Amino acid sequence: MAMGQSSSTEAPVALITGSARRIGAAIARKFHERSYRVLLHCRNSTAEASALATEFNARRASSAAVLITDLASADGGGQLAQQALEQFQRVDALINNASSFYPTPFGKVSAEQWNDLLGSNLRGHFFLSQALGKELSSRGGAIVNIGDIHANRPRRGFSAYAIAKAGLSAMTRSLALELAPSVRVNAIAPGAILWPAHLADESNPEIAEARQQVLQSIPLQKLGDPNQIADLCWFLAVEASYMTGQTVRMDGGRSLHPD
Repeated sequence: MAMGQSSSTEAPVALITGSARRIGAAIARKFHERSYRVLLHCRNSTAEASALATEFNARRASSAAVLITDLASADGGGQLAQQALEQFQRVDALINNASSFYPTPFGKVSAEQWNDLLGSNLRGHFFLSQALGKELSSRGGAIVNIGDIHANRPRRGFSAYAIAKAGLSAMTRSLALELAPSVRVNAIAPGAILWPAHLADESNPEIAEARQQVLQSIPLQKLGDPNQIADLCWFLAVEASYMTGQTVRMDGGRSLHPD
């Protein structure tokens, strides 16, 4: 299902999955500010996505639309690709950002959790990329995958998520070969940029302690900024013309921490 108006202009189009809020919204703002039309994908955050599209369209008419799809579903990737092409009739940049994230203690991981985490972090993005491969090739486009430093340094209690993100890292390298020379494929591996939902309540002493432990593991001793991820995403998608198959860490040095 799509909400928004199509545009007949020739401005390039960026499809950003999971772009209603947080890092995805920052990426969408960056591309829109730089004259791209944007396709804002969401699964449940329809109110936030609609508000963002309204803001963009107020600035530049018919420059944004909302696409609602469950990427974790059996044909979510294919459905989203079809919606995207129907909306603006082109896609120049694909940002695979959508992600479910929550703990899955080993020994208690359910099939439903596995399917959700692998589906939203990996399978959906693979089939979306495959469905848009010809379109991106015809545009000389680019794919940027938003991964995680925990793809290489698994975090205890998050095994299914880490496995999914490791798969996304392998997908980056594989698709860089499959889609060359027409499409460049790179990835960003963020560290701690925004606090996740399970660390949202700072008034809880246990959560406050957990936050402090995270900060102590970061050499730069602070969280990153979603706008920094957006800047790097723009560089990889638009400016890094001789770069493909690479994953760039933006983690404040956290991946250097010995523990």
